[in-house]
Amino acid sequence: MKIDKFVLAIIIIVLLAYLFPQLGAKESNIPLDLIGSIGIALIFFFYGLKLHPDKIKNGLKNWKLHILVQLATFLLFPILVLLFKPFITSDNQEMIWLAFLFLAALPSTVSSSVVMVSIANGNIPAAIFNASISGLIGIVITPLWMELFLQQTTTEFDLGTIYIKLATEILLPVILGIILQRYLGKYAAKYNKQLTLFDKSIILLIIYKSFSESFEGKVFTSVKIMDLILIFTVDMVLFFVVYSLIGFLSRKLQFNKEDQITAQFCGTKKSLVHGTVFSKILFPSTISIGIILLPLMLFHAFQIFIISILASKLGTRGKV
Repeated sequence: MKIDKFVLAIIIIVLLAYLFPQLGAKESNIPLDLIGSIGIALIFFFYGLKLHPDKIKNGLKNWKLHILVQLATFLLFPILVLLFKPFITSDNQEMIWLAFLFLAALPSTVSSSVVMVSIANGNIPAAIFNASISGLIGIVITPLWMELFLQQTTTEFDLGTIYIKLATEILLPVILGIILQRYLGKYAAKYNKQLTLFDKSIILLIIYKSFSESFEGKVFTSVKIMDLILIFTVDMVLFFVVYSLIGFLSRKLQFNKEDQITAQFCGTKKSLVHGTVFSKILFPSTISIGIILLPLMLFHAFQIFIISILASKLGTRGKV
């Protein structure tokens, strides 16, 4: 298996943030925050351009599949993480647990979900619908989940202010994109590769900014190698538990193989795009974004790797 280029780019960016943290530090003259905010708005504007209203309408028909995917994404994941809350005994553990809750509350990723479902010969229209609608639901649900516990750790969490930021940087650009879809949608489809490259570039910029500040503030001195191994292990366990539970429920609901693949692939994915964007908006300056993004980035790398293997294997079923 080849290493995913985006995962490799993330590793390089984190290394650059470690070697040259001053460029992304708060005292830097380079306005990375402003560039990131404009980039985020453009990402979700282009996202709206790709959402064809007819596809959304047609996608509503397979409602059992959609409900299962969205419940797994926004309810099953957080509940599994909440089970570990009673075992938290220190501030360091509390921060890592909060990072896992953030991971669990995020929507599904769009592009890789659809690509992997396609490789595995799953239900592609349903994958497109679920991955797309998940991003919109996440704008509302993810902040609500985080509000329950961020208010306990900081006084800076203001849900009203957060929703205003989400509306101006994410929701309004999406709505504007959907409105202009009939005029500009063909260009979004034509230049999809270039837009995907732009998306990833903005995400890498936000990751660089987040980790630069963390390295500058020596935040990761409290994270030992055993902590990283533990975080990655929990990521793997979380993924396989959700993947197995969705598979079990899919069989109980008598889904065909294509729908089961779509449910498992879309229901286990977590969006690094939304994660980096939401972390920039949801978390106050008193919380290290680098620590918050750590479980998500490890999960992202693992999910791409393991889903690629599963998709390749499932895609060859029935072939000689």
